[in-house]
Amino acid sequence: MSAKKWTDASWYNQDQKPLEIYLFIDPLSSDCWALEPKIKKLLLEYEPYLRIKHILSSSLDTLNCQTEKQRKELAKLWNDTAKKSGMPCDGNQWLKNPVESPFLASVAVKAAEMQGKKAGSRFLRSIQEQLFVEQKNISDYDVLLQCAEKSRLDLEEFTHDMHSATASKAFQCDVKIASEMEVHSTPTLVFFNENIEDEGIKVDGLYPYEIYSQIVEQMLEVPPVKKHLPTVEEFLMRFKIAATVEVAEVYNISMKEAEKKLKKLMFDKKIEKIDAVNGTFWRYIF
Repeated sequence: MSAKKWTDASWYNQDQKPLEIYLFIDPLSSDCWALEPKIKKLLLEYEPYLRIKHILSSSLDTLNCQTEKQRKELAKLWNDTAKKSGMPCDGNQWLKNPVESPFLASVAVKAAEMQGKKAGSRFLRSIQEQLFVEQKNISDYDVLLQCAEKSRLDLEEFTHDMHSATASKAFQCDVKIASEMEVHSTPTLVFFNENIEDEGIKVDGLYPYEIYSQIVEQMLEVPPVKKHLPTVEEFLMRFKIAATVEVAEVYNISMKEAEKKLKKLMFDKKIEKIDAVNGTFWRYIF
């Protein structure tokens, strides 16, 4: 594991919670997608203690995807990640319906964030779902508008901000933060506690949940009281769409047991099943 101390506290904004995580993410990164179950579990168990700030940091892999050779390499990377992590994604999308402008997707996220942090987070998850679940081209403007509508954004305001220099500058600001904090890959998490004189801890790459949990508990000045996990139905109610592997990892159960719980909810007409390449998703409908 690569873990480094970050000593410049000028970026830190505690915002009334004892711990803040800077999550450097590329919306098109399969590793960032594979991180989702761990982020969900951190939020569920430690939400009273932490705040997550998303910072966009597009990788060279997704920015340099114009030639057929580059797209084949990215397709292989996606499929390898799906096999290792269990999070469904189809690398063949880069051959059938590639994202032609990764920059535009990132600018759209910053435009959504101009309507609030929660609005930005909802939109980010929505475009990831369109990309990894629905195999849509998230550089298509119509797809981005659909994501904005699903995320309950003001569409007129979103359209205006998408075409303004403000959203583009906000993305460039994220890229600058990543550069100054020496973030060279996604996902990268930087953990800060409420004492701005303390060093932050930077962890780059994808690791088991226990690694992130240990860092959270070590950085808090008092031992945290973990929240009880919600029921699986409440989990789906909150996050709307989840993969079988997300339920398995969050609840620390086998894939077979997770599927059993999810099928029961499906038979009760609470959720619907979405078959995908390399896995299965479930959507809350009740």
